[in-house]
Amino acid sequence: MSDPHADAHAETREPGHGDLVRFSITMPDDLLRAFDAQIAQRGGGANRSGAIRDLVRAYLVEEQQRTPDVEVIGSLTMIYDHHTGDLTRRLDEVQHEYTAEIVSTMHVHLDHHNCMEILALKGRGERVYELADRLLTLRGVAHGKLACAATGSSLGL
Repeated sequence: MSDPHADAHAETREPGHGDLVRFSITMPDDLLRAFDAQIAQRGGGANRSGAIRDLVRAYLVEEQQRTPDVEVIGSLTMIYDHHTGDLTRRLDEVQHEYTAEIVSTMHVHLDHHNCMEILALKGRGERVYELADRLLTLRGVAHGKLACAATGSSLGL
């Protein structure tokens, strides 16, 4: 597993700001400009630091809602450039390791380079989340999202 601090530069404590820590991250210029434009649309004194704090909090809440020991259903949506190295082969290899969890797939060609793939999933939470993590971290997957819910049987309904 990769080091989550690999792109982070030295952290420094902000004097007079309690437990705030200053750190830097790297990202493509166009992504940062788009992010800043979204922040500006929020108005009300919104700033980059506050927006990143909001994103981190949302991510932590989402991770806490994972239910590894119960039956879940969900959909995994991925957008990727199928011209990236051997991405298509790697996507297939991973998916073949999870045939019990993949109920159905849909593949859509968005343009000459980009595809969208949607997987309908069902199974033990641990396996479903593991599958999503493995696919979404492949080089060439530009965006992806897993939406999951517990099944009626795991809720006792």
